[in-house]
Amino acid sequence: MRKTALIAAAAAATLALAACGGDDGGAATAGEGSGDGITIGIKFDQPGLGLKEADGSFSGFDVDVARYVADKLGFSEDQITFVESVSSQRETMIQNGQVDMIFATYSITDSRKELVDFGGPYFVAGQDLLVRADDDSISGPDGLDGKTLCSVAGSTSAQRIKDEYSAGVELYEAQTYSECVELLTATTVDALTTDDIILAGFANQDAYAGELKLVGEKFSTENYGVGIPKESGRCDAINEAISAMIEDGSWEQALKDNAGADYEYNTDTNPPTPGGNCS
Repeated sequence: MRKTALIAAAAAATLALAACGGDDGGAATAGEGSGDGITIGIKFDQPGLGLKEADGSFSGFDVDVARYVADKLGFSEDQITFVESVSSQRETMIQNGQVDMIFATYSITDSRKELVDFGGPYFVAGQDLLVRADDDSISGPDGLDGKTLCSVAGSTSAQRIKDEYSAGVELYEAQTYSECVELLTATTVDALTTDDIILAGFANQDAYAGELKLVGEKFSTENYGVGIPKESGRCDAINEAISAMIEDGSWEQALKDNAGADYEYNTDTNPPTPGGNCS
């Protein structure tokens, strides 16, 4: 009887150890999908890039690139959870483990690379200005002295204009670009600045038809990267996935589907060559 009890106890201990070692609860490694899925940060308010539709679905160029990359990493579409990633919270979300990757018009900069790694770039945008259609007083970034310029918290766009072009501009920080657009149409601010592809998406919305226009004076370049945790093990695989998307034509098709037929991207910088930003 004593022997039988000892054997049963040993078997139970073995099963317990197997249960503890079978799943460490961590994220899947590069190229290997996980039954737990993958969490991806995107914008919820950027038409043509990252938009949460009324029915709860998601659309946009960033979303399409995210789905393509996730698939190459081994995750099916139903394993993806999209969460909102506003500009001011992106590094925090990555560092706190709230997301596995961020595709959210996330410009690669040296200061950000100190905190997170970047796959990509997967697109190179140019900064521009959005103004009211009947306002001809603003023709470029050097004509904003005495004007109120809106951008979002955590973005570098507005500060660049103040530092390099119009020291007398008044900066207004909003939480989202859609808030900036509402303030612009209400004449609370005089202009909105960010990347041209983002502004084009807002200007082309039916709700603002005929009310807004792009100045068309592109300045600076913004390399959109995939934000990931330091030493995640996924950076090279993400770059390979982006390269595959460009090579098989999916990148070009996604851009046409989401940015509109009239949008002309900079062919000198696009499609980009991913790489060089992994730690």
